[in-house]
Amino acid sequence: MAPIDHGRPTPSRFTTERLLLRPRTMDDFDACLEMDRDPEVTAYVDGPWNDPDEHRAFLTQRILATYPPGHGYWAITTHDSPEDVLGWVLVLPTDEAGVAEIGWRLVRRAWGRGYATEAARRILDHVWADTAVTRVTADIHPDNRASIAVATKLGLRAEGIDPDGALRHSMAAPVARRGRPVTPESPLHPRDADAEGSRSSR
Repeated sequence: MAPIDHGRPTPSRFTTERLLLRPRTMDDFDACLEMDRDPEVTAYVDGPWNDPDEHRAFLTQRILATYPPGHGYWAITTHDSPEDVLGWVLVLPTDEAGVAEIGWRLVRRAWGRGYATEAARRILDHVWADTAVTRVTADIHPDNRASIAVATKLGLRAEGIDPDGALRHSMAAPVARRGRPVTPESPLHPRDADAEGSRSSR
């Protein structure tokens, strides 16, 4: 049997000019819970935000879930304030082989500074360099102009409305990356984690 291509070993942390990106843990639970409770942050997101028990269970499951290599959530902080969690960026597998979903969410006080684009661009670079993903998608609420602008800056292009009413954006891997083997056992398929769309982004 031919070996399965799981990509190169995945760095757990990434840096940009202004940001630190590290795997999200239960230490980030309270910050993420507070972020989700802001109705402006989750205005375009379906979720259990108004049910405290369901919300806590939902967030716990997402943080503790096992994601395929190269996928998951990264907490966003700055070099100047590494303990201050500003949000997260994610890459999650989809049901379609070779396709992953990218998304982001930030607290309101971090909006308008380009953090979402900066963080997502670094994680997108990681996807192309360290995984066998051949296409990324972002499903964004049509009224969420801020997230649509981020997706556009990243190079994703609108493809139309999906069955849930979200505006799907998509981007193929750079030409040099196309053709890497992708198998049903590759890290592009979910295990015990399900996808949270970029409609959650802001």
